Amino acid sequence: MTLDAIEHSVSYRRRRILNWLPLGLTYALLYMGRYNLTVSKNAFGDLMTKSEFGTIFFFGTVTYAVAFLLNGPLTDKIGGRKAILIAAAGAAVMNLLMGLFTYFKPALNMIVAFSILYSINMYFQSFGAVSIVKVNASWFHVRERGIFGGIFGVLISAGIFLAFQVGQFIVDRFHSAPQADGTLVVTSAPYMVFFVPSVLLVMFWVIDFFVVRNRPSEAGHENFDTGDASSGEDDTPDPLAVILKKVVTNPIVLTIGAIEFCTGVLRNGIMHWYIIYGKEMGYFYDFVITRNWGLVLFLAGATGGMTAGWMSDKVFGSRRGPVAGILYALILVSAVVMTFSLHNVWILGICAVAISYAVIGAHGMLSGTATQDFGGRKNAGTAVGLIDGLVYLGTGLQAICLGFLTEKSWSFWPPFLIPFAVMGLLLAWKIRHAIPKGKKAH
Repeated sequence: MTLDAIEHSVSYRRRRILNWLPLGLTYALLYMGRYNLTVSKNAFGDLMTKSEFGTIFFFGTVTYAVAFLLNGPLTDKIGGRKAILIAAAGAAVMNLLMGLFTYFKPALNMIVAFSILYSINMYFQSFGAVSIVKVNASWFHVRERGIFGGIFGVLISAGIFLAFQVGQFIVDRFHSAPQADGTLVVTSAPYMVFFVPSVLLVMFWVIDFFVVRNRPSEAGHENFDTGDASSGEDDTPDPLAVILKKVVTNPIVLTIGAIEFCTGVLRNGIMHWYIIYGKEMGYFYDFVITRNWGLVLFLAGATGGMTAGWMSDKVFGSRRGPVAGILYALILVSAVVMTFSLHNVWILGICAVAISYAVIGAHGMLSGTATQDFGGRKNAGTAVGLIDGLVYLGTGLQAICLGFLTEKSWSFWPPFLIPFAVMGLLLAWKIRHAIPKGKKAH
């Protein structure tokens, strides 16, 4: 199959949907079992300060990032199907344990206990993105992956919706009581925020076991040349040293990694701290954006992801850099406006939505698509491991920094984001012409 010949049979397309849909929904549920920490922080109130939340989140995200050094190459070896099963099982167990700790409130230091439990949870979570990209690298041709990048952004957005919107609903339904003025006040520890994703992850573990397959040939269809960096190579797994050399000596992959480090700072620097800010300023339930933050993030991220995918494949000839550059320009403008609009609830909210739209679109395009392109189907696990690891190093940086800075003053929040928006924009411009080349292209 050549680079331009990507016609698939109806039966193949149906089986591909059947393959990635439960895989993608499991990935969304992993997000629910990851960012429920933010929802629980607001429910815990003064029992978990901003700096303590930042500390717990920091240890979790750094564990997530470092785990990719092991789990990326491991996923290339064992396959994405086994990786998603490990992710779902491990995250389900750890969310159950965090829920039990919250329910029984043993005589242990809460911050130490949550730092340990959340870090182990994030170790298993790190198999998620690796598995979904690894599996789909064998099912999607390079010319289709812009659209897949959009789908990846939708899945991320669905997970964020489950974490924030459904998570907040769980808190409101099971752990809150209405007051005379109609507002809700949390009345019990939010253990159900952890129990619900645990149960759902077990359910999808069973579905994935019976439905998900690594390659088309395992589902009764022919494998094909996907036109990426593995084009022209057989499917024999490369030795670990060869995989690492291919990935870490690829300047495009390294540049994408640097951009995604900035993405980690920016995405989480808005996604988590915006609703914490709204809660602290007293308008969490009163303002339409904060009250529906999960839904807003879903709509913004899904729209951003699909727009980015369409632009990449249809406007820029499957190049990812130009799309990332456009989106980073929007992030930069929005972050600058935020700096002068902290006390204007509408302008601040619109800027937060704009950044979420752009950063989730860029993340889906780079982590979800470019990693497949430039890592190739054989090395996609290691490539996305490196890239997503850098995303979460950025996430860890913003967690510890903003946890400290916002304790001092919220005025430090938007200016902290601006240098990372500038850096991401410049790096995206640098790779604006990059397209993958396999052996057949040489």
